[in-house]
Amino acid sequence: QVQVEESGGGLVQAGGSLRLSCAASAPITRITLVEWYRQAPREQRKLVATIDNKGNTAYANSVKDRFTISRDNAKNMVYLQMNSLTVEDTAVYYCRVMSPGPNWGQGTQVTVSS
Repeated sequence: QVQVEESGGGLVQAGGSLRLSCAASAPITRITLVEWYRQAPREQRKLVATIDNKGNTAYANSVKDRFTISRDNAKNMVYLQMNSLTVEDTAVYYCRVMSPGPNWGQGTQVTVSS
């Protein structure tokens, strides 16, 4: 069982920035893909960004050019830098680590105020 823990959420004003962190207990060599999802109240969980073990990234259209996903292999960490936040970005953000099966964290709340 791989332990996954998100951190870095909080309350921020619109236009501000936050950086989320995802820590995984699995050795980096076992991690094939890391994904960030988010779930707003009364909505389904949606994919936000992905990064594979070669560093290739992909983003949802709604966050492209505002969010950046990155990884630090030495620390077994993946980050989600979120800039120019809007109230529509308010959600619980989850990290999913494929190692090789899926492992979810508990999520971290991001609240953007107008």
